[in-house]
Amino acid sequence: MIDKQRLLEKAAKYQLDIAHCLDGLARYAEILVDYNQKVNLTAITDPEGIEDKHFIDSLLFACQPEVKGKFVDVGTGAGFPGVVAKLYKPELELTLMEPTGKRVDFLKFVCSELGIQAEFAKERAEEAARKKWREQFDVASARGVARLNMLSEYCLPLVKQGGFFIAMKAATAAEELEQAEPAIHKLGGKFVENRKAALPMGDERNLLVVEKISQTSPVYPRNGGKIAKAPLK
Repeated sequence: MIDKQRLLEKAAKYQLDIAHCLDGLARYAEILVDYNQKVNLTAITDPEGIEDKHFIDSLLFACQPEVKGKFVDVGTGAGFPGVVAKLYKPELELTLMEPTGKRVDFLKFVCSELGIQAEFAKERAEEAARKKWREQFDVASARGVARLNMLSEYCLPLVKQGGFFIAMKAATAAEELEQAEPAIHKLGGKFVENRKAALPMGDERNLLVVEKISQTSPVYPRNGGKIAKAPLK
């Protein structure tokens, strides 16, 4: 499926050593493409697309020093970046949060096949943050779920004080950040920095790092409809 040597060389250009998880990534790609024939998981199914837009992208997140301890991947879909991060850093305590049942079934299957231990939360983030998962995680991430002002309300209530929320954003990152900073502050966060990179095919990747400096007010998160219709300002 994927070209393991090619992926190894691509990762090395980012100073990433992935030799320990290369076989796992290759098997993940095989399972993803096969399962995708019966359940819509991803539009990216060509080998280089998977290598660049799924694996390298997720590895650039996973290698960040803040990615440690209890980690929740919000709206994980087919497991990006969560499953890749767990393969790269096996010591992570991984929770995959995904409301769609068919995708959760895939996540359970692929983690079983890869020998990965994880918790599977079939939940919407705004509902999960009113349950046992509230302020339980050292780090939360999300990739392509919503604009940052909404995403912050989904993710920051899940993060414990002193932890981090890292949003994976494309070229709109600066604009989204400017719009979202008041919301981040209201939710107990503080923007730290934007770590920029370019994926192998040239796509822009921005990792927006937000530290959780105080507890989130119990009025947040609101329900999903309110978050979408009236994002925090």
